[in-house]
Amino acid sequence: MGKKVLVPVAQGTEAMEAITIIDVLRRSGAGVIVASVDEISIKASKEIEFKADILIKDCMDEVFDLIVLPGGIPGARNLRDSKDLEILLKKQAEQQKYYGAICAAPAVVLHHYGLVTPGRVTCHPGFAGQIDNGNIVEANVVVDGNCITSRGAGTACEFALNLVELLYSDEKKKEVAQGLALMLD
Repeated sequence: MGKKVLVPVAQGTEAMEAITIIDVLRRSGAGVIVASVDEISIKASKEIEFKADILIKDCMDEVFDLIVLPGGIPGARNLRDSKDLEILLKKQAEQQKYYGAICAAPAVVLHHYGLVTPGRVTCHPGFAGQIDNGNIVEANVVVDGNCITSRGAGTACEFALNLVELLYSDEKKKEVAQGLALMLD
């Protein structure tokens, strides 16, 4: 059964993280909705442009199995400033459904909304000082309850594969990983 996943994006989102997460989750069979907090056309990092499927304001009545945020600056700040995204993420946490973030987003967005403290979390080392209570873990991916975090662009594929495992199974994770490995040959 396909899972429903929301990937919020904004101007300045880290393109590699966003695209890797979207790609790997779609390969798993998840129904991924890419929703922008500002405009449908996104100018991401490295001048990469892409289009979101819809605006975040059009997702307010939807239920998701996972909401996962790419990082990047100013992308994470633009995500943080979305009141609609804040409402969706807090609802996700209250309903004990999965939510996650990578790179700057665990500190800039999730911590700002009170969704990682207390708890174990990781993020890009340059943002670790923004998360208090000594709960930073130096690991590529950290799962703490329903919150999943990762360090940055270099861990994006590992992060996305861990999301597949949480949503589906270890077997599905291995299947997707094998498909990715075969593409590299």
